Amino acid sequence: MEDDAKLKLMQKRIIKSYAWQRDIIVPLSKDFNCTVEELEEVFFDLFDMSSLEALHGTLETAKDICMYQKFHADLRLCWFVGTLEVISLEDAKNLKMKLVQEVKNGKSYEDALKEGHLEIFELLKKEAELCL
Repeated sequence: MEDDAKLKLMQKRIIKSYAWQRDIIVPLSKDFNCTVEELEEVFFDLFDMSSLEALHGTLETAKDICMYQKFHADLRLCWFVGTLEVISLEDAKNLKMKLVQEVKNGKSYEDALKEGHLEIFELLKKEAELCL
């Protein structure tokens, strides 16, 4: 077997693994409206062996980052922190980190979001007291 053929076989073994198919290939092929095989070929062309081996781990990291950013948007922190400047960047960061951790520990996103809204209101009330 030639080196290129061996490399292709090793790449296929990684991408055809259950975890890869479940977490990456099948969901993305649905999102992209393409076949699983088409997406696999694109990944073969884009990534070398070490990148392929590391990609599944980077998915988990990206999920945390995406959830952190989703909380930022859903809690309207762009407005409260950036535009109105009534919540500090540090308070916003700490709140989002706490909520992400709670979701990772099993709390539903919706419940964590409700909790986040309540905590933002408490932060706003505390800021209002400082203005008196």
